[in-house]
Amino acid sequence: MTPRSRAALRALPPGSSGLLSARPEPDLAAHGYTEVEHVVSGRAVSYVAGERGLPGDGRFDLHEGEQADYATRVVVRRPEGETRASGTLVAEWLNVSSGADTAPDWTFTCEEILRAGHTWVGVSAQHVGVEGGGGSVSVGDLPPPPGLRGTDAQRYGDLHHPGDAFALDIFTQAVAAVRDLVAADVVLLVGESQSAFCLTTYANGVQPLTGLADAILLHSRGATAAPLGVPGVGLRMEEVLASHPVVIRDDLAVPVLVVQTEGDLFDRIGFLPARQPDSDRLRLWEIAGAAHADHYVIGEFEAFLGSPVPVNRGQQWAVLRAALRHLDAWARGGAAPPRAPRIETTTHGCVLDEHGLARGGLRTPVVEAPTQVVSGRAWPGAPVSVGLFGSTTALDGLSALHPSVEAYLASYAHATDVAIAAGFVLAEDREQVLAEVRPDLVESALEQMAPVAPTEIEESAR
Repeated sequence: MTPRSRAALRALPPGSSGLLSARPEPDLAAHGYTEVEHVVSGRAVSYVAGERGLPGDGRFDLHEGEQADYATRVVVRRPEGETRASGTLVAEWLNVSSGADTAPDWTFTCEEILRAGHTWVGVSAQHVGVEGGGGSVSVGDLPPPPGLRGTDAQRYGDLHHPGDAFALDIFTQAVAAVRDLVAADVVLLVGESQSAFCLTTYANGVQPLTGLADAILLHSRGATAAPLGVPGVGLRMEEVLASHPVVIRDDLAVPVLVVQTEGDLFDRIGFLPARQPDSDRLRLWEIAGAAHADHYVIGEFEAFLGSPVPVNRGQQWAVLRAALRHLDAWARGGAAPPRAPRIETTTHGCVLDEHGLARGGLRTPVVEAPTQVVSGRAWPGAPVSVGLFGSTTALDGLSALHPSVEAYLASYAHATDVAIAAGFVLAEDREQVLAEVRPDLVESALEQMAPVAPTEIEESAR
């Protein structure tokens, strides 16, 4: 085989990165940050599994296969000036479930990234993000996105992706090139949903070969690991989900933090069969009352989903920010993240309390001092694009649960402080968590229960 050289980076002219986001982006300049797009190019390898294939114990034995040239895109957001930089590079495998590159973990954790001074890179690692062809989740009758090349031929016309068989090595080369560019001393790999499936394969099979990561955050992974793919095409979610359950290998040399929502345990994502105990190198957090995707990421575009009920209003955003801080400290030799109890489950779903909320798990203020039933489960009959967003419905007996608005506010504040003390919410996010209180719902419930004063006609009748 032809020897491979190091990947090359070429900065693109200033312009929009085209990363899709339903939530308003932070003002990078106001935080002292810059954004630069680069083309990263080189020669990548595919991987071939050993005799055991991709076994359920996670101990993948991968070998280099075919080689192919590639050129893809990376987005680098970094603090200006070395004095502000933390030395940590957060490398996100961009998600292509919609058929276009998105950065859900940037959306959830950008506040923590910016205040910590981390550098973030989003890597267009997969075929569909570059070449187009449609995603695994469609919204309404919208046509599939055309990929970067089809979106802006002048800006991205030089890109070419040889297929997801090469995505694992493309990701390695892209992250390594940016690590060298910014002189990072710690590399954290992050990815959500389909990207987490791919990073599960990366952790179990490629990380032992490359040593690229200092720690890995798997967010909302399913029970399976992404297959190794074939040249020329992208992975199809159906083939990813059809595989057998796979855990994270127990001999991995770097820490792994797995963050799952209640909605990830069953249904389409179906993580439950891959649940495994914590260890010196692994932590699993399961967030009660959270959905695979939620109102935090969809924002004002919720109406376009066509959901018959409001989507999930859980608080995984706060947990993920805490997870990233713990992971960075863990990668630097600090203490492991706190252990979290598992959500209570049966073979068919989560065990629910008297209010309809999941029992157990990592608990945020909206489930500890609830005013609504936040669920990660799909609404009956909902299409995939809607079902992944869970639901938020009315909570019966609200006036009995909170006898006054003042009692509710105190209960919610206490739950917030408990979560902060436990390490699952950051103290810097306290005010934002407190801003999500719903005293209006408690007040309305109490008003409906208040005795009605008798009218004059009723008095005379007596």
